[in-house]
This record gives sequence, structure tokens and C-alpha cells, in this order.
Amino acid sequence: MSAAAERPHALLAPSAAHRWLACPPSARLEQRFPDTGSPYAAEGTLAHAVAELKAKCHLLKAINKRKLSVELKKLKESTTLYDEAGQARDPETYWPEIMRHTDAYIEHIQEIIHSFRSTPYIAVEKRLDFSAWVPEGFGTGDCIVIGGDTLHIIDLKYGTGVAVSAENNPQMRLYALGAWDTYRLFFPIKCVRMTIFQPRRDSITSEEITVEELLAWGEWVRPIAAQAYRGEGEFSVGEHCRFCRAKAQCRARAEYYLSLEPYQEKDPALLSNEEIGEILHRARSLADWAKHLEEYALAAILNGEYVPGWKAVEGRTSRQYTDIDACFQHLIANGIDEAILYERRPLSVAQLEKALGKKQFAELAGQFVTVEPGKPTLAPETDKRPAINTQIQAKDVFTAQP
Repeated sequence: MSAAAERPHALLAPSAAHRWLACPPSARLEQRFPDTGSPYAAEGTLAHAVAELKAKCHLLKAINKRKLSVELKKLKESTTLYDEAGQARDPETYWPEIMRHTDAYIEHIQEIIHSFRSTPYIAVEKRLDFSAWVPEGFGTGDCIVIGGDTLHIIDLKYGTGVAVSAENNPQMRLYALGAWDTYRLFFPIKCVRMTIFQPRRDSITSEEITVEELLAWGEWVRPIAAQAYRGEGEFSVGEHCRFCRAKAQCRARAEYYLSLEPYQEKDPALLSNEEIGEILHRARSLADWAKHLEEYALAAILNGEYVPGWKAVEGRTSRQYTDIDACFQHLIANGIDEAILYERRPLSVAQLEKALGKKQFAELAGQFVTVEPGKPTLAPETDKRPAINTQIQAKDVFTAQP
């Protein structure tokens, strides 16, 4: 993409705080690897650019609606998004959705603004400095609203892959530290409310804490951040590795997974529940680790490097139409029934809701939709879903129906 510019990033970026707080040396280790980005990140950057323009018009009144329309048109025409195969995407496959979700984001902020008796202070795309706690630490807050003694920080998350909660969210708390430090001399801030607006996951979550609680958390962060800045501390393997640029070559990660070897020759029936629980934590991520190794090795070989025992080969071929419209017209002209050329399938509930919009879907189709309880599945204790606590519940779910 081109027009929607990327934000600058600190070494100890707030968006990566969950990682460098858990694994301090990873911040410096990642510097050895380029940030290649992704199609999903580019789409998120575009959504933020659209949201910023709408906020300047509807919240700050810095531009009028005509100017907004012109700027949005320029942004749409000057930005190209690509899919995972590197092919340019048709704007009509993503632009209407971005417009709809950013409208909802602005409406949510307006609800917060209207909750105050008098007009609150509003800032958009505000650079926030929290270097008093994190060396050279800064980030960009999507929207800040201050009214009475409450500081609101609202963050737009456009991704669909991972649902992000505001509860105990280090990125949001670092933003809060920076905002409090910036505005504390101008406003009597006693309470901080952090909200993550994630429209494509239909998720709005908030956390509210006192300034005292926030500052206490900042003191906890300070020594860990200092370690991370120096590249010191202990490596730690976990869910936070998922987006680490060093994940494929990280020695600590390899040692963590290879330490499963003592269990490989044992009968699972002879393992204790404690051992099985420990192994599951590692084994669940083992496939991801192997995939990351394969991706790295392939890229290295294609770049002219040698990985002992491996080579790059041509994968499975696939056939593509050179011109599907011309092909189908030719088939029909030669007596092929058009009905043979297309499949007619009903949309899924999720697809229909996306096509109609939530409101119209609820009004017209809601009465025909039911939500079935999910089958029991194993999840780590950190999962936010409630546990199936009793044997009766589990037995009822697993009992075969006649």
C-alpha cells in the first residue's frame, strides 16, 4: 500500500509489550530481522487512516464533510492492498467494510463524548511519551477523551484473527501512562478507562483503573523495560512468540520444544495429569513452530543459502482460467447449459449477517437463527470462557443421542 503511512515504532513498542514484558531479550533479538509486514497489517493501517479522517471531521470539526469526502476519495484511489499471494485486491472487496466499521468506531466515541455534561477534551492520533517508565518509550493513541476526572483511551483494532481484550492489556496501560503524564498538569485525572474497539470481532472491551493502580503497574514495568532495552533477562516461550520476528531461529524456543524428548517413549496412560498438562502446553504449539521453521528454511534456500538435508522444489501445479468470462461465453455459445457452470449455495449465517449488516439481519433473519452450544473443547486455564465444572454437565454433552 502507499498513501496510508505506517506509524513510527519504538524499540519497546507498546503493541509488542505483551512480548517484551514476558521475554525481555526478544526486543533486541528482533532487531536482527526485517519487519516485512503483512496484508492484514496493511489493511489495518488503511482502516486507521480512514478513522483518523472521520475523527477530524466528526469529532474535532477540523475539516468539513466536503473535505472529508475528497480526502477519503484520494485515500481510496492512492492505496493498493494485496492478498497473501501478492495480487492486488479489488477495493470493493474491502473499502465498504472499512467505511462501515470506522463509522461504528466514530459513533462509539461520540457516545462517550455525549456521556459528559460539558464538552470534553478530545485528541486524535496523539503521540504519547511514556519514557519515564520505558526507555525511549512512545506510541500513538487513536483517540483520547478527558472529561471531569476521567481519562478515556480508545483504541481501534481492525484485525479478525485474535480477539484482543482491554483487561490487563499492557499496550493500553502504556498509552494510559503516556496520556496521564502528558495531561496531568491540565486535568484532575483520577480514573483511567481504556477501551478496545474491535468491530470485525464484534468486540468492545474496557478496563477502568485508578491513577494509583496505573502508576503502581508502571513501577512494576520499569525494571523489566530496562532489562529489555539492554537486551538482558531470561528468554521465555509462550503465546507471545506468535508474532515475534525471531520465532523461527530462536534457540530458547527450540530448546523448549525439544525438551519433550524424555516423554516421547512413554505410554500416555502412565503419565500423571500434571505431566500431561505440561506436555499439552508445549505440544499444542509444536506444529506452529515446525511451520515457522519450514517458512524460514524455504526463504533461506530461495535466497541462495544452504540448509543441510533440504532443498526447494516446485510445488503442486494449479490450473487457472486466462479469461473466465470469455471461456464461459464460448461454452454457452457451443451449447453448454449455463446452469452447469455455476454452483448455487446458501450463505452461512455469518456471511448473510455480513451482507445485510447486523441491524437488518437481526430484523429480518434473527427469528430463524438459533445458537447451538459448542461441544466441549480443551483450553488452557487462561482462556476467558467459563469451565464445564461438573461431571454431570460433561456427561450430558458427550452422551450419544438415540
